[in-house]
Amino acid sequence: MKGPLSTRRSLALFLPVWLMLGLVLAALVVLATGAGWTNALLFALPMTMVYAFAAGFSAYYLCRAYPLSQKKVGSIVLVLGLAALVSGALWMGAGLAFNGVLGALEVEWAGLEMPQALKAMIFGLGVILYGLSAIAHYLAIEFDRARLAERRELESKLMAQEAELRMLRTQIDPHFLFNSLNSISALTSIDPARAREMTLKVADFFRHTLGLKAHTQATVDDEITLVRDFLSIEKVRFGARLSVEYDIDDEARTCLLPPMILQPLVENAVKHGIGGLTGGGLVSIIARRDASLLRISVENDVDEDQDTSLPGAGIGLANVQQRLATAYGHEGGVRHARRDNKYRVELTLPARTITET
Repeated sequence: MKGPLSTRRSLALFLPVWLMLGLVLAALVVLATGAGWTNALLFALPMTMVYAFAAGFSAYYLCRAYPLSQKKVGSIVLVLGLAALVSGALWMGAGLAFNGVLGALEVEWAGLEMPQALKAMIFGLGVILYGLSAIAHYLAIEFDRARLAERRELESKLMAQEAELRMLRTQIDPHFLFNSLNSISALTSIDPARAREMTLKVADFFRHTLGLKAHTQATVDDEITLVRDFLSIEKVRFGARLSVEYDIDDEARTCLLPPMILQPLVENAVKHGIGGLTGGGLVSIIARRDASLLRISVENDVDEDQDTSLPGAGIGLANVQQRLATAYGHEGGVRHARRDNKYRVELTLPARTITET
């Protein structure tokens, strides 16, 4: 904020308010002296507009020099009080001089009688208007400061989300890359075409993840595409042991969600679920839009004797919980449970599409 008239909006508010105050002063002059409205308006409007700019800029810079958060209340009141008294006196003196100029015109519609009551009224009104101007500037300054703090908080939040996404990328199981490269190496001698296809899938997967940004959102379709790429690579390694089932509601496909929110859940399902089953198992991904809510679940088979609370198994889940809490607050949630030989994680978040956002 560089001044009280630094924007068109402030100017649009400033001028009408002071013009109305000029009309009020003209009415008071008419009541105090019995002068005609032409005489009162010719005196009051120029006086008020001159005082508007003089008092407005003076109060603004004093408010900037004595911020509420850094100066004592007593010193602020003292400085602004003295400034208001001086401004009121100068305004009254300027009024006497201006009325003298109008009176020198020697025409009936210009000039006023200046009794002591009118002089005192102009002085008192000048003091009050200066004080009100200072209050208005303090409110504007505090509003700007609050808006700047909110903007900084939002920027910090976005930076934190970006850091979380970078951390999530580093948490993608390194063994996934190593195993993929080993599988590619094995395929090159027996099935070169398939090895090339798998190489392209690995490259596309990592290119996609590196291009994601935390402050943008992906659609459910985008997330499912990323999951398909991931699972198609894992399927080369697991072969027939890994079965995948998708059940995506059409209304859910265009809903928005944080990028890479499903990948750690699917990775856990493969690593801690299917990876522990000799005969393999099924990973099911279900997405439904339920009115204002989007529900997505990842379910996988697990060994009946497997401990799903193994160290490291909950890192991806905790990351997802934290990201949903950051993005949606109490509106987002994660539930996970094991029933029989099935382990299920369900995400609940607001159902919003690009057009609805």
